[in-house]
Amino acid sequence: MRIAYQCVTCRHSFDSEEVVYECPRCLASGEAGRAGEGHPHGYLSVVCAPPSGLRPGGPVATSDFLPFPTGDLPAWPVGNTPLVSPARLREKTGIPGLFFKNDTLNPSGSLKDRASLLVAAQAMARGEKRIALASTGNAGASMACAGAAFGLEIILFVPAAAPRAKLLQSLLYGARVVPVKGTYDDAFSLSLAYTKRFGGINRNTGYNPLTVEGKKTVAIELYNQLACRVPDIVYVPTGDGVIYSGTCKGFADLVKAGCADRVPMVVPVQARGSNAIARSWREGSEVTLSRTDTVADSLSVGRPASGQMALGFLRRTGARIVEVSDREIGAAQAELAAQAGLFVEPSSAVAWAGFLADRPNLDPASKVVVLLTGTGFKDTGAAEKLVEMPAPCAADVESAARFLADVYGLPA
Repeated sequence: MRIAYQCVTCRHSFDSEEVVYECPRCLASGEAGRAGEGHPHGYLSVVCAPPSGLRPGGPVATSDFLPFPTGDLPAWPVGNTPLVSPARLREKTGIPGLFFKNDTLNPSGSLKDRASLLVAAQAMARGEKRIALASTGNAGASMACAGAAFGLEIILFVPAAAPRAKLLQSLLYGARVVPVKGTYDDAFSLSLAYTKRFGGINRNTGYNPLTVEGKKTVAIELYNQLACRVPDIVYVPTGDGVIYSGTCKGFADLVKAGCADRVPMVVPVQARGSNAIARSWREGSEVTLSRTDTVADSLSVGRPASGQMALGFLRRTGARIVEVSDREIGAAQAELAAQAGLFVEPSSAVAWAGFLADRPNLDPASKVVVLLTGTGFKDTGAAEKLVEMPAPCAADVESAARFLADVYGLPA
């Protein structure tokens, strides 16, 4: 299983049959890793070599764009999630070409299943039974879900403050959950040390280059679902930059294969309380955060794993970046539920909040996709803050009528 790589930092290209996480040249020079003030250096991008014979504007198979075949894995079907046409929000926003890519319908309720599937396939192809990673919740629950389906041992390091529902999900799937006193970065460092000492595959987002490859499949599906065309704009919730980078890379690989004629504007949307990539873009340097504070816990990252790759795509595509407040995130989460029947977690609502903030910049004729990455059932505590359960009424129709009139304004 020989894979071609290119270093995001120094652009060194090489191929290897071994499991590789960091650029050997950057490692030799001391440049690789997460030390220092900036974003992680020496991380790798897989060089895509799609098969010949793909025709412009024709449908493609996702497997054609992956570094190795995942095989037929019906035990854990991932992807092919629906593209939603939200009639009420199209009318409200004046964008008739608005779509939601609903990746909350993946097996664990998250887009991150796309990455976990490829890492699970990597482990099985190499005869490895153990996968370790750090997570604030979704990536861990996703890998744990895949582990349950394929009989893999998952060692999951999580900040102790991660949402309880996500930790319970991982425990139910059978993962060995290790709550860590500290931040995601502390859990990340511990997971690296564990893998180096005890072996196995490390699935950490961005660190394992196959996580970007897995996530890029969402772009390839969008191309197929939009009649073999790319959209004009895609809004992507962004924390560590891997979903954003994967989405951009998927479209770039379609262009490289001659299937698409352009990479659309892919807009990363960050929570204002966790905006390392947005600040880096504005300030022209690799900004890291000593502290993050946002309701969108899945995007709470101080040192973005794919910061360098994300900034590279921003430069090459001329895109813009949007930041939103927790208040805007909560309002967006409530609107998606009430106006489109889509219950998403706060990190997914970030993308919709970003669209709303950016709406004045849009051509009404644009074909726009908002990427929804995680179900709201992963963090019901956040949703509870948006609504209030009314006190019960008596069990007779007159009381019910008064209740509906008083609480909801319905005619008595």
